[in-house]
Amino acid sequence: MATYDFTVTVRTKYLAEQSKPDQDEYLFSYTITIRNTGEVPAQLISRHWVITDANNRVQEVSGLGVVGHQPLLKPGEEFEYSSGTPLGTPQGSMHGEYFCVAEDGHRFEVRIPEFVLTLPSMLH
Repeated sequence: MATYDFTVTVRTKYLAEQSKPDQDEYLFSYTITIRNTGEVPAQLISRHWVITDANNRVQEVSGLGVVGHQPLLKPGEEFEYSSGTPLGTPQGSMHGEYFCVAEDGHRFEVRIPEFVLTLPSMLH
């Protein structure tokens, strides 16, 4: 039986020049690399994010594709994109899922592991 899998890696950055801490507005960017580590070509169709700030306020975001793309990845291929999110606190986290369809019609979800969004000065 074929395996269906994408591997997700994330890099984050605090955007100090676009943030307004005195107004509780903290902007973060994240760069995601999605690699088809399965055995079948597959397309990323949609995404679902859960964004949580340090006050446990949760925002959920869903939609088609990522940054206007629905990449079709052959085994071993990868797609990288950058996006961003505002938070009302200087620290928070994100996690979610990508919904994908393989070339053979099999549908599967790819878990996006939780990652932390934080000001560099808050890291230990």
